[in-house]
Amino acid sequence: MHTYQHTVQYYETDRMGFTHHSNYVRWMEEARIDFMAKIGWSYQRFEDEGIISPVTAVECRYKKTTTFPETVNIGVSVEEFRSIKLRMKYVMTNAAGNIVCEGASEHCFLDKEGKFVRIDREYPDFAQILTQMAE
Repeated sequence: MHTYQHTVQYYETDRMGFTHHSNYVRWMEEARIDFMAKIGWSYQRFEDEGIISPVTAVECRYKKTTTFPETVNIGVSVEEFRSIKLRMKYVMTNAAGNIVCEGASEHCFLDKEGKFVRIDREYPDFAQILTQMAE
């Protein structure tokens, strides 16, 4: 599992001083983009190859609150990969190691015309990396 760190910003909190729930989804995206870059497939590379990877589903389970300026560790991993579908898993913890949020996101791969890209056929090296990383 790859770990990404995010520091809760003041503007990410609500009137009660807690992180607004919508920010956890944004942090998942930050962690995913960092993860993909670290395995050699940055979003810039996707775009250069003519691939887009839209989110098709997202889920979050909130366990504990976070506040400004807390550091949140976001563990990100490949939960499932099937040629045109990728499911990522996220486990967010605070400095004490307590889980604050668990989530997942699903993505597909499309070309510029909106047609599905079969990663296993067109990018076998990338497919192998994702397959090996799948839990």
